[in-house]
Amino acid sequence: MLIIHIKDDESIDRALKRYKRKFQSVGLVKELRNRKHFVKPSVERRNEILSAAYRQVKFGNMND
Repeated sequence: MLIIHIKDDESIDRALKRYKRKFQSVGLVKELRNRKHFVKPSVERRNEILSAAYRQVKFGNMND
């Protein structure tokens, strides 16, 4: 559970913005999406390799 301490002179909008930033940095949504379906370690590793190859092809040729 995320807890945000609101300062005395802080507006609700500012506190909400801090909460959203903290929520995103903790990575709760990403973790929940990953836990929604089990992915075998071999499949997860294969996806990492494929995405790395894709990034290398897409962004690796920028220096040429």
